[in-house]
Amino acid sequence: MAGLSISFHRTKAEKSLNLNEFNAGDYAEAVAAKNLAEQITMVLYPNDASENGKELRLRQQYFLASASLQDVIEQYLEHIDTDFSSFAEKNCFQLNDTHPTLAIAELMRLLLDEHKLPWDDAWRITQKTMAYTNHTLLPEALERWPLRLFGELLPRLLDIIYEINARFLALISQRWPGDTERQRRMSLIEEGPEPMVRMAYLGIVGSFSVNGVAALHSRLLVEDLFKDFYELWPEKFNNKTNGVTPRRWLSHCNPTLAQHITQAIGSGWKKDLGELARLKEYAGDKAFADEWHQIKYDNKVRLAQLVEDSTQTIFNPDSLFDVQVKRIHEYKRQLLNIMHVIHLYDRISRGDVDGLEPRRVLIGGKAAPGYFLAKRIIKLINNVAAVVNSDPAVSHLLQVVFLPNYCVSAMEIITPGTDLSEQISTAGKEASGTGNMKFMMNGALTIGTYDGANIEILEAVGADNFFLFGLKVEDIPAHRFRYSPNNIIEADADLSRVMQLLECGHFSLFEPSLFDPIVQTIRNPNDPWMVAADFRSYVDEQQRAISCYQDKASWVRKSILNTAASGRFSSDRTIAEYAKDIWTL
Repeated sequence: MAGLSISFHRTKAEKSLNLNEFNAGDYAEAVAAKNLAEQITMVLYPNDASENGKELRLRQQYFLASASLQDVIEQYLEHIDTDFSSFAEKNCFQLNDTHPTLAIAELMRLLLDEHKLPWDDAWRITQKTMAYTNHTLLPEALERWPLRLFGELLPRLLDIIYEINARFLALISQRWPGDTERQRRMSLIEEGPEPMVRMAYLGIVGSFSVNGVAALHSRLLVEDLFKDFYELWPEKFNNKTNGVTPRRWLSHCNPTLAQHITQAIGSGWKKDLGELARLKEYAGDKAFADEWHQIKYDNKVRLAQLVEDSTQTIFNPDSLFDVQVKRIHEYKRQLLNIMHVIHLYDRISRGDVDGLEPRRVLIGGKAAPGYFLAKRIIKLINNVAAVVNSDPAVSHLLQVVFLPNYCVSAMEIITPGTDLSEQISTAGKEASGTGNMKFMMNGALTIGTYDGANIEILEAVGADNFFLFGLKVEDIPAHRFRYSPNNIIEADADLSRVMQLLECGHFSLFEPSLFDPIVQTIRNPNDPWMVAADFRSYVDEQQRAISCYQDKASWVRKSILNTAASGRFSSDRTIAEYAKDIWTL
């Protein structure tokens, strides 16, 4: 990699200034090597819509993988052994999705070229030290690199991948003689006009363990996405449901609630989150519940201040705080959320307010730099907010904001102040989610689909304390076969009015056709996210949620029970499972 020197303990540019070129008057060229090197770490994973962006991403991934591996090898040889006979016993690399799977080919390169091991020994070590965690069910999200680009930047690694693939395809041929279609499907090299390197497949072939991050996710991996590989190596596949750390996501971000819990059940829950189950005994205790409610109210005041500081919108903490914060993506369906907001706006504008309660909707998150439709959805949210919040006939019952610059620090304020947590992905698309766990741990109730870790949250807390809606993953193929969003829209008066407001330009009066791409996706019978299909169920369950919220005592009880049931979603449990089942510590 031009301009870089990868050392064991640090990385640095080889030259900060070429003095001869500088003195000759070529000032730009004098610092070109330094600038090229600094691109590697200046912005991690830039927009890869351009060829330059793709190249920089691949450079970054290689740089990080190689530096890490070289550091580990150097420490191993210095402190543990002088050869590699026990390397696999002492080291395990958990590949967190496809970004670091270059490490498989790079470890082979280091063992073969730098340390002169025979191929079979190097491959045995590599396979015994690499474990791959998959984080997505979306085929398009599995990294694939153009063979041409890969060969230009990393020619030696491509040679190694070719050899890995040749040996792997020989194994496939031996296991399924004559099945050339299976060989094509499983090859590490995807054929086509622009041949590609399939990084997820490299991750599976080069690892001894492959896991998903929620029960449904792991099941769908072996039944669909990686079915061929599961048929070859069923023993490799396992599940490790995600978790979040209670130190940050309860003790640190919600200290008053943490203290209230400790006063009731002691401090043991901080090390064993399963201890929170003892809170069930206090769900009917009025004094305990009253204090719980007051703590939630105080946290909502704090969140309202964040909203005001960030958007100049004043949220009344006596309202239901309805929150969706996560990466902006079509499958996470922020679009469905804002369609519900438009539905409420339409109802209130028409004077249909029976059964409604004041609601404050907060949506936040970031979109990938080149993701056009995600950014257009953000624009829609902001435009809807401008209309809703400026209408005095509506804003006393409904307000909505898109929180700018969403980050972990903001999440530490958002999580404790949330009443209703939106986890509304299309069933079968969300691997797990962790925001759902953070909200639950802090006493928010979830409205969600039967997807990802929502399923395990539902099982833990019970159907009475969870707002479930939408198609299940098993239902989707049959619905997709006959899916007609236009018929659904025509048959649903509420959805028809939402679409009419979108299509007539009500939220884009001075920007004609601005939201036509969004309208087209909703009406498209091939819409993979099936927004129209779940709209009615979502609206009905939202009404059930607001009816429940009107009974404050019942809502607080459900809030306590959500926190009480959150013990299994501690990262301590997750890491213990990795340590026992994969790392064998």
